[in-house]
Amino acid sequence: MKKILVIEDNPMVIKSLQFKLTKDGYDVIIAPDGREAMKLLKDATYDLILTDLNLPFVTGNELIAYVKENLQAIPIIVLSTSTQESIIMDAFNMGVEDFITKPFSPNELSLRVKRLLS
Repeated sequence: MKKILVIEDNPMVIKSLQFKLTKDGYDVIIAPDGREAMKLLKDATYDLILTDLNLPFVTGNELIAYVKENLQAIPIIVLSTSTQESIIMDAFNMGVEDFITKPFSPNELSLRVKRLLS
């Protein structure tokens, strides 16, 4: 079973992501903030990371930088409310595989996750 780390501080988004991804057959681990995510990344291995950029304690960009330096094999999908081109471009320049703007359709997310994990 593929393991997905979801780093998100909004409980409603967490619920919908957890529901959809679990239903799709993935093992979903939740980190409510960047600090917790860093701990989880050091303790286990994941097949995919879904992260918000605006996170408490450790920002999404700091997490992305950490993963791209230390765990290059793990693909990252950024989930963000930002539609600012500069923020989106920064994420891609840091090496993320995909960027989804909130709010998004669970089915769209499902397809993008499947594409990266197949």
